[in-house]
Amino acid sequence: MELADAATGFGALSQETRLNIMRLLAAKGATGMVAGELATALRQPPSTLSFHLAALEQAQLVQSTRQGRHIVYAVRFVGLRALFSILTETCCAGRPELCGDLARLLPDDLPEEDHMNPAFNVLFLCTHNSARSLMAQAILDQIGKGKFKAYSAGSEPASHPMPEVIQRLKALGHDVSGLSCKSWTEFARPDAPRMDFVISLCDTLQGQDCPDVGDKPVTAAWPLPDPAMFTGSDTERATMINALYGMIRRRLEIFISLPYASLDRMAFKKRLDELGDNTKTPV
Repeated sequence: MELADAATGFGALSQETRLNIMRLLAAKGATGMVAGELATALRQPPSTLSFHLAALEQAQLVQSTRQGRHIVYAVRFVGLRALFSILTETCCAGRPELCGDLARLLPDDLPEEDHMNPAFNVLFLCTHNSARSLMAQAILDQIGKGKFKAYSAGSEPASHPMPEVIQRLKALGHDVSGLSCKSWTEFARPDAPRMDFVISLCDTLQGQDCPDVGDKPVTAAWPLPDPAMFTGSDTERATMINALYGMIRRRLEIFISLPYASLDRMAFKKRLDELGDNTKTPV
């Protein structure tokens, strides 16, 4: 295990609720627990528990499996063993047996389900899902380094993306094959991906309204101008789209570098809201 990964793992454990989650899940072994059972046992609101579970998944200490409409969480013992072992691998001049092998405290030969590396799901919302949210989806999928999975939707989706936006994303090397305009209701279905973050890009100052998707994800508002409302020459429109792309990318570059393992839910929401404050964020 790399030291950077170990630091992320120990950072994820340096919080009381997450330690309690790990203790409960470790007692259940490979069978794990349904998210609702965890919330009841720990007396935590589902939204708070979801945030902490996402941080533990990101640190590769917990893994989740969907069973029907339920999500079952279990300790990822391989990751936990690797995290503990890094403390003793250089012990006593290379003789870890003299200071104890912490890995022996963990169950041996536990089967681990095949799964992708844990990633945070992020949903970007705007009114028409034809420009701002599509830009954000394409940018995060490119710079997220596998730690984030981006989605986008709109309250009044257009029939197709703005051609100028697609052309610009292509020119900047983004994969646009999966970009389309869709309704946010697709993400309210029982089989929809569970969202960890929902970020609204609507320009609320111009009276636009973005849908409420509930209180389970960490939410934030990053109001940005709507290119569909802009009138001007082709050159002026291209300049505006370039500027909008830069605004979104700078915010997302900060977003992916935030210390996910060490921030609690309220602190994280505060940081996200600050990113959306045009008076504080360089644009």
